[in-house]
Amino acid sequence: MATYDPLRDLERLATTLMDGGRRGPRQMPMDLYRDGDHYVLAADLPGIDPGSVDVDVDGQLLTIRAERTLPAGEGVTWITRERAAGSYLRQLSLGQGIDTENISAHYRNGVLSVTIPVSEKAKPRKVQVLTEAENAPALQVTENA
Repeated sequence: MATYDPLRDLERLATTLMDGGRRGPRQMPMDLYRDGDHYVLAADLPGIDPGSVDVDVDGQLLTIRAERTLPAGEGVTWITRERAAGSYLRQLSLGQGIDTENISAHYRNGVLSVTIPVSEKAKPRKVQVLTEAENAPALQVTENA
């Protein structure tokens, strides 16, 4: 048997008034880290239908969209409804040095993982230092007949 907690009800009411009536897109929590020659973005999207997840790259702007719908059958009476339905949106400016042609994404266990490779031009490289002897033109030997 559940006990009555007026503070919990007040918290639910405040959450509903401040965020529950929200009409615009919600943000999704994410982590972003670099692993060698690529960045990895991991965004939490639990309960999202994978078919509603959309990842777009337009120039240097990465956009992630998703939609969560809650089932509502005919004659359903909600006892409690704490999971928010609606659209989710996250946009990131990629900046220079990203290989936008080879960005990939996969969705597993409620987490969207986006792999963002670093472009070849932006990768660190070793520059060879030449000495005078290596820079001098080779002597050519010609035979006189």
